[in-house]
Amino acid sequence: MAQIGKHNTLEVVSKMDFGVYLDGENLDTILLPSKQCPEKVEIGDFINVFIYLDSEDRLIATRLKPYVEVGQCAALTVKEVTSFGAFLDWGLPKDLLVPFNQQRKPMEVGERHVVYLYVDEHTQRITGSAKLSNFLREETSNYEKNDRVDLMIVKRTNLGYQAIVDSLYLGMIFNEDVLKPMKPGQRIQGYIKQIREDNKIDLSIQLQGHEARVDIADRILNELARNNGLLNLSDKSSPDDIYDMFQVSKGNFKKAIGRLLKLKKIQLESDRIVSLSESER
Repeated sequence: MAQIGKHNTLEVVSKMDFGVYLDGENLDTILLPSKQCPEKVEIGDFINVFIYLDSEDRLIATRLKPYVEVGQCAALTVKEVTSFGAFLDWGLPKDLLVPFNQQRKPMEVGERHVVYLYVDEHTQRITGSAKLSNFLREETSNYEKNDRVDLMIVKRTNLGYQAIVDSLYLGMIFNEDVLKPMKPGQRIQGYIKQIREDNKIDLSIQLQGHEARVDIADRILNELARNNGLLNLSDKSSPDDIYDMFQVSKGNFKKAIGRLLKLKKIQLESDRIVSLSESER
């Protein structure tokens, strides 16, 4: 079934001077304007398009790619605020509406907000919401400690940073686990620190304990292998330089170096790490 707010591959069923009509299946036929049509398009061709409502609330197809689809989250910039709500830039000619009742706080022009896209059941318009907890779960038992997850930063709070976990859940990176400031919409790799008794998710930017040393050590070796046995970091490098490459604290980085030195897999110089071959160990 064709879906509003998603990319769909649809068949061309008729041609007009102003574009082609696509078989929208359950959505009836949908116009793809001529300026969006591939060259030499013919009836029977299949075209991958995004479906949304135009300024007159008619279904329309486009080959432009929006920054986000229905069912996804993204950090978008506010372009205009009107009596209807805030309009955000999502990469299409018609901006995305976030009604006032879907804003956590009043949005202002120029701000970036993480929003979830959904289709309003009454108007069928694609709509944004900053009230992520209405769409994403805050509790789960599907993870274990130290599971690696994909994170999107949502907002800064007094406790730390709220983050979206694997596009499905909301979790928290507490201040004690924050290594450097982050921005809404920033995507990083993280780890499950713990699943609390209430099934809320605590997150960490890096693994803890022995697992952290082993993981970072393996990543250092992989980076050395990709760079002809040289890595321009050392135990004297700045925390920012270490974080930029490995997203770990300097303390855990130094512990991983110590592990590799003990295993005689590296040689540490003043400003770099050198990989040791089997014959040099």
